Amino acid sequence: MEPRNLTAISEFLLLGFSEEPAFQPLIFGLFLSMYLITVFGNLLIILAISSDSHLHTPMYFFLANLSFVDICFTSTTVPKMLWNIWTQSKVITYEDCITQMYFFLLFAGLDNYILTVMAYDRFLAICHPLHYTVIMNPRLCGLLVLVSWIMSVLHSLLQTSVVLRLSFCTDLEIPHFFCEIKQVVQLACSDTFLNDMVMYFGAGLLGGGPLAGILYSYSKIVSSICGISSTQGKYKAFSTCASHLSVVFLFYCTSLGVYLSSTATQSSYSGATASVMYTVVTPMLNPFIYSLRNRDIKRALKKSFGKETMKGPIALGQLHLMAELKA
Repeated sequence: MEPRNLTAISEFLLLGFSEEPAFQPLIFGLFLSMYLITVFGNLLIILAISSDSHLHTPMYFFLANLSFVDICFTSTTVPKMLWNIWTQSKVITYEDCITQMYFFLLFAGLDNYILTVMAYDRFLAICHPLHYTVIMNPRLCGLLVLVSWIMSVLHSLLQTSVVLRLSFCTDLEIPHFFCEIKQVVQLACSDTFLNDMVMYFGAGLLGGGPLAGILYSYSKIVSSICGISSTQGKYKAFSTCASHLSVVFLFYCTSLGVYLSSTATQSSYSGATASVMYTVVTPMLNPFIYSLRNRDIKRALKKSFGKETMKGPIALGQLHLMAELKA
């Protein structure tokens, strides 16, 4: 294949999941439903937290940020895929592809960092309950989120910048439903050594670093919970981080599954199908995990819709937990 100059490239083709016309209405309906559930579910979490003053705590501040990021994360890929199915077109312009790639990497990084910050928050709440409110003050909470944004923006800029230097061949078909960076780099005719090195660096920065922080935090949390004498105290302590642990497990297991599936099979559509788990399914399930397992969120939602008044501040639960941990 003959390489073309970068400036001559105007568009890519997103092949999606299937070329069979009969499956397109089913795929459209399925992804539209999942997208709407993701958006409205996470908006309800944000509404519940913002409307109830009892939920204006570090844990729920980070949860609201996670819900916002999940909405943005899904919105970078699914609307374009739905539009392509609706218009029966697979085209995405070069500029839109680079833009989509940038925001996808940005919000994927933010997901990682905010999950890590939430693990740190639970570590302080359980392992250092008497100093929790002093350490995790509003200024530190804002700073942690700001640093997460800065790190994600810089990483995304680095990844997309090295893609801009590539020249591409005449085959510009991407076997995916969005402009996934690895798939785009594989279409290049120019040397991709620098891109590969930057992608490995990014994988360590976004995957290894945050995961190590989460594992360290939970190793300390488990150690502290084991030191609690009463069974009820252990249950209360574990219940405060059970939802977050479920989300972390779901996010990292699906991401690992995508990596393993892409290396184990040569099918052009297998990577796209596996990617649905962490790009669409995980953000959709997060609101259910936090609302179904969290009585404070359920009370706040009922209060927001006028079904129930708040029976007790969340601070009371924190004081009970502190007492158990101190004992």
